[in-house]
Amino acid sequence: MHTFPTQAVVLAGGQGSRLRPYTDDRPKPMVEIPGTGTPIIGHQLSWLASEGVTDAVVSCGHLAEVLQDWLADADLPLRVTTVVESEPLGRGGGLKYAAAHLPQPAQPWYATNGDIWTRFSLREMAEFHAERAATATLALARPRIPWGAVETDTFGHITDFIESPPSPYLINAGVYVFSPEFTKLLPDLGDHERTTFPQLARDRRLAGFPLPQGAYWRAIDTAKDLTEAAKELATQVA
Repeated sequence: MHTFPTQAVVLAGGQGSRLRPYTDDRPKPMVEIPGTGTPIIGHQLSWLASEGVTDAVVSCGHLAEVLQDWLADADLPLRVTTVVESEPLGRGGGLKYAAAHLPQPAQPWYATNGDIWTRFSLREMAEFHAERAATATLALARPRIPWGAVETDTFGHITDFIESPPSPYLINAGVYVFSPEFTKLLPDLGDHERTTFPQLARDRRLAGFPLPQGAYWRAIDTAKDLTEAAKELATQVA
C-alpha cells in the first residue's frame, strides 16, 4: 500500500522587495491575503495539514522573528519547527539545512515556496512521483499571460484578441515531492535548480506533475497578485 508523505519544508526566507510596502515590517509569507485575516503561510500550513502533513519545518530568513512570533501564537493544525540560517546558504543549501530538521529523514517529504497560494491534491502528486520512481517531482503550473494576445492569419490579418490567455509553457509551481535520497544530492551552498535538478533531469529521475485542470495556483509576488488573489477568493466563496 502506498504511503503518503507526512512531513514538509516551507521555504519562507524571501525578502519580497516587489511587495513593498507590505514587506517593510514582515517577511513575504507573513503578508495577509486581503479579506482573510490570515497570512500566506497560514493558508499554506492549513493546506498541508488537510493533505495529511503532520510536521512542517519552516525555513526563515528576512525578519525571521516576525514569522516565528506569529507561529508561536497561532493555533496551528500541525507541528511546526522553525530554522534560521546563520549565513545565507542559497536556495539549495537552505533547503538541505531545513531538510536536516525533518523528523523522519528516511521518509519522503514535500516542499513548497513560502509565497505560493494553491490548492490541489498533494496525494495525487505523491502517487505520480512514486509511479515514476522519481527522486524529485515538481508541480507544474500554466499561468495566464498578463497581457492581451493577438491572433493573426497567415496573411497577417488580425483575427482575434484574447485577454490574458494561458501561457503555452508550463512553469515550476514551487511545490515539490522529494524522495529521501534527494537530500544528500543538494549542495551545502548554492542553488539546486542549477545543479541538482539538471543532473536529475539528465538521469531521468526528475518528474513534472501538471496541476489538474481547475486547480487554484497563484504566486504572490506583487501588490497586484494580492488584489487578484482577494478577487478570486471572493468569487470562490460566492
